[in-house]
Amino acid sequence: MRLGLILGEAANGLRRNVSMVISVILVTFISLTFVGAAILLQMQIGQMKGYWYDRAQVAVYMCTDVDTTGNCSQAEATQAQIDNVKGQLDSPTLAPYIKKYEFETHEQAFENFKSQFSDLPIAAFVTPETLNESFRVNLVDPNQADVLIESLSGSAGVQDVQDQRGYLDQIFSVLNAASATAIGIAVLMLIAAVLLIATTIRLSAFSRRRELGIMRLVGASNRFIQTPFVLEGVFASFIGSILAGAAIVAIVQFFVRGVLQQTLQSTTTLVGLGDALTVVPILIVVGALLAAASASVAISRYLKV
Repeated sequence: MRLGLILGEAANGLRRNVSMVISVILVTFISLTFVGAAILLQMQIGQMKGYWYDRAQVAVYMCTDVDTTGNCSQAEATQAQIDNVKGQLDSPTLAPYIKKYEFETHEQAFENFKSQFSDLPIAAFVTPETLNESFRVNLVDPNQADVLIESLSGSAGVQDVQDQRGYLDQIFSVLNAASATAIGIAVLMLIAAVLLIATTIRLSAFSRRRELGIMRLVGASNRFIQTPFVLEGVFASFIGSILAGAAIVAIVQFFVRGVLQQTLQSTTTLVGLGDALTVVPILIVVGALLAAASASVAISRYLKV
């Protein structure tokens, strides 16, 4: 009977403040969607790091006849210099660090360039001879790239030795910045949701101040009086959390696994429905806890208990 009375009071409060409840639902929905997106983005960054760092190469660029950097003096790397670098890669000193390597000729570099940058204006001025021949080295442990860089940088005919993880770090820095931005927006929206829930609860309590006075006169406990108001906030937040969870699942299903998967053509691992379904309970719990805490503080201060 007491549970039915409490639920009835909560339902009455929701009916009396429909517009405010809808506002709470919308603000909670938007804020938790940002939270979910930030969590998924961090998951994606973690998966991409694991995927690409294992495939990151050390590129040993050989001189062309226009290079003046590194060990180059506007002279094409000779076959003897190329063989020397190959011999170092096969030597007992470096071989234990190397998983595999391949040599890319001018023509192969030109074909790769055309496939990636054919739509750029500069592509019309690039010829095979202007692109470096290079060794593409995959390491057993990508963190040991410095060993290869120190060993080969001073070799004759070598223009530069680059750890391609440096390019990946720049990309991941941008993604982390986007994730931090999403988190910042989510925090602001969550603060707005907490304040809106508190305002809604206070207005609901004010509209029922006579009933609350009667309840206190007949000996109702503070917990009994507060519980319907807390349930109002939790219910509104719960609906917003469910909508946010549905939005996250839809984003993963139709955008990430749909559009992005087709665009990237499986060149990297992407978050899936399993990851999205892991995020949904987190959103529901966060929404419920924030709403319960906000509503409890608001009604406690209103009743001065």
